[in-house]
Amino acid sequence: MSFKPLFSRALSLDPERLHFAAHSHHLWPDASFEGQVRAWEEANRFADRKWDLIFGEVVPEAQTHIAKELNLPSPDTVVFAPNTHDFLVRILSGFDKKPVRILTSDGEFHSFRRQAERWEEAGEAVVTRPLLPYETFDDDRFVEAARAGGHDLILVSQVFFKTGLAFNRIADLAALADPAGPWVVVDGYHGFMATPTDLSSVADRIFYVAGGYKYAMSGEGAGFLHAPDGYCPRPVITGWFAEFGDLMGRPEDVQYRADAGRFWGATFDGTPLYRFNGVRRMLQGAGLTTAEVSAHALTLQTRFAEALASGECGAPGDAEVLNPVTGDGPRARFLALKHPDAQAWRAALLAANVVTDVRDDIIRFGFGLYQDADDVERLIAVCKRLF
Repeated sequence: MSFKPLFSRALSLDPERLHFAAHSHHLWPDASFEGQVRAWEEANRFADRKWDLIFGEVVPEAQTHIAKELNLPSPDTVVFAPNTHDFLVRILSGFDKKPVRILTSDGEFHSFRRQAERWEEAGEAVVTRPLLPYETFDDDRFVEAARAGGHDLILVSQVFFKTGLAFNRIADLAALADPAGPWVVVDGYHGFMATPTDLSSVADRIFYVAGGYKYAMSGEGAGFLHAPDGYCPRPVITGWFAEFGDLMGRPEDVQYRADAGRFWGATFDGTPLYRFNGVRRMLQGAGLTTAEVSAHALTLQTRFAEALASGECGAPGDAEVLNPVTGDGPRARFLALKHPDAQAWRAALLAANVVTDVRDDIIRFGFGLYQDADDVERLIAVCKRLF
């Protein structure tokens, strides 16, 4: 099937382009444009009263969509920020002692990677990264490192952004979590709405951060956090929106909301949440679940993987596929190919109006709802012609 009519505005802006970076900047569906316009209209129609609308309708709708997607116990465990970095900073600020002892991997996205390195420089954190090449990350070894103890915070990606490898031991980490430490943070950057995710059995023990930029097809500014009750009740980095609602704490202290709202920041742009809600309504109206969107992407991904293996794509078929299409477990919506010529391949494809993405010596081909079988055949033909 082709779902391109849902993306008519974006696709019409460059009809000849092949956009195979559907793991990076997704093209936005028409519903997101409608959400953007609605945000503008309601901001000007209601003016100062728009915040009643945003917190009375827009935010609760977005919370409900996320709670349903992740099978969370309550929408009240979800809070929003312009990006997930804001939440990482607030979570770490909640530790009473310094330095904070952090266990993580060497394959985390830059929002955490850079911040963790700076915390180390400043003496605010001691970071342990198991000595594993990110290409061969070992779930067992990471879990054993976590079980060895001595950590205040454990952070790992649900799906690694470079390699597309999935971490499949979230439940084992959740079993170690404790309000007194360690706290467990799962980065859903490449997992949320990319692969079906059920957090019902671990939601009371882990933090989960993600956003609307990628597979939620909603653009920037819609970062969110699922926060379990009892963990980090009083982040030191705190915005004034966190003091609205059902408050907890001693009257003489700075008060915090009793739910995930304790992680609210300050004034923010609600437009991304309008886009996100619009996209979710579109998917519901089309009867498309994450499982069905993933299945569509997997069909395209499988065809391209077969073309690589059979030599139909020329030289890229010689690359090492870090996340081959095997098994039926959670997987990334992109293929990660490691090769010394990855940068040159990406440049040549871009010159031919084929958009991919490269990280060091890894080129990534992403697959999504706005592509169809004909697009994959065109991609294969371009690769064969160029390489």
